[in-house]
Amino acid sequence: MNNTEIATLLNGLVEISRDRADNFKTCANNASDPALKLFFVDRSQSCEEAVKALSVEVIHYGGNPDTSRSTEEGLLRILTNLKTVFTKKNNLAVLEECEMGEAAAVMAYENALRQEIPDSLRALLERLYEGVKRNHEHVVRQLRDEARNNPNLA
Repeated sequence: MNNTEIATLLNGLVEISRDRADNFKTCANNASDPALKLFFVDRSQSCEEAVKALSVEVIHYGGNPDTSRSTEEGLLRILTNLKTVFTKKNNLAVLEECEMGEAAAVMAYENALRQEIPDSLRALLERLYEGVKRNHEHVVRQLRDEARNNPNLA
């Protein structure tokens, strides 16, 4: 890949990370459990840190960091808000919506890591990918399953 292609690839991850941060903020606003709210705020901050790290790399490869929000993710936030309004800020509904966004992020990082990129960039993307996978598999999905199995958490 040339530098322009790399910057474009990275900008896609910037956009996804920004959308994830926004989605976690939405989930924090819609969760009824205080611990869950704190978890979502923490995850949002982690995504914002990824945006900063990826933006530095975009600049390094000669691009301008993307500052827009994706239409798809904007729709996901609207659906998350609507679903939680109709379910009275049901934690399970919030976790299910959050899990969908994280699944999309996992796929985006997997696609990026299949590309021919410099080793130093690959190391950064692998580190960020591990965090996304951890969010998706071990935290969001696990919390969602716990809420499904325990009516007091939902």
